[in-house]
Amino acid sequence: MRFGVPLGLLHPDAWRDVAVAADELGFESVWLPEHLVFATDLSLARYPGTGRPGISPVTPLYDAPAYLCWLAGLTSRVRLGTAVHLYALRHPFVSARAFATLDRVSGGRAICGVGAGWYEGEWRAAGVDFGTRGARLDEAIEVTRRLWSEPVVAHEGRFYGFPEVAFEPKPVQERLPILAGGESDAALRRAARLCDGWISMPHSLETIRPRLDRLAGLRDDRPFSVTAHAYELTGLAEIPRWERLGVDRMIVRPWRRGRDAVAGLAAFAADCLPTGSP
Repeated sequence: MRFGVPLGLLHPDAWRDVAVAADELGFESVWLPEHLVFATDLSLARYPGTGRPGISPVTPLYDAPAYLCWLAGLTSRVRLGTAVHLYALRHPFVSARAFATLDRVSGGRAICGVGAGWYEGEWRAAGVDFGTRGARLDEAIEVTRRLWSEPVVAHEGRFYGFPEVAFEPKPVQERLPILAGGESDAALRRAARLCDGWISMPHSLETIRPRLDRLAGLRDDRPFSVTAHAYELTGLAEIPRWERLGVDRMIVRPWRRGRDAVAGLAAFAADCLPTGSP
């Protein structure tokens, strides 16, 4: 089992120290969420499944790949991922360049977690059709795969079109992993068809099982990873049960208060991470 750390659950002032601690303690990865912009009109900000806004307009936002590039220079082993990047809010050139740069400066440690997004106000503010976000993301992933692997690329699709271009440098990783977030049928199909893995929302063993069963019915035989946000892990004895479900990376939160994050990581590492991890 690999273990990741959710930086987005902490105040940004703590991200540096927690990322460096995760690197030194042997955690496999650190993860940042992202939004591009928040509108002050909260009528379009109700989080799915609730009646409450899922954002606060005054929340500070950072460019996740750029921030991870900075963390790359402060760390040496830990992988650097997004959970998740709203890839289709930009032209594929923009995000493909950002993650290729992150992979280069980190020596091949980038993980590109992508999602279609839930917050309509952000898409309206950016002038991008919210209703086509899933189809846009699918096409953007396909374009990105070609930009990262082919010497020259030309494309003419439903949402993007461009003449033949060169895209250098390529990522360090021969196949920079793209993981799909989201729990709808469309998101699970995207993960199985176009991506190298799936990133769950926060779950328990009981609540994640139906998603994994559905995903298993969609997958082929290609290598595939399952990353689960397991914030309410009840104890270390629970970890093998996640493994038996097919989860190979758990994003854990072994702290209750942000100020205790580094101490919580150290205690978790002492119990779960072998010497010399990751």
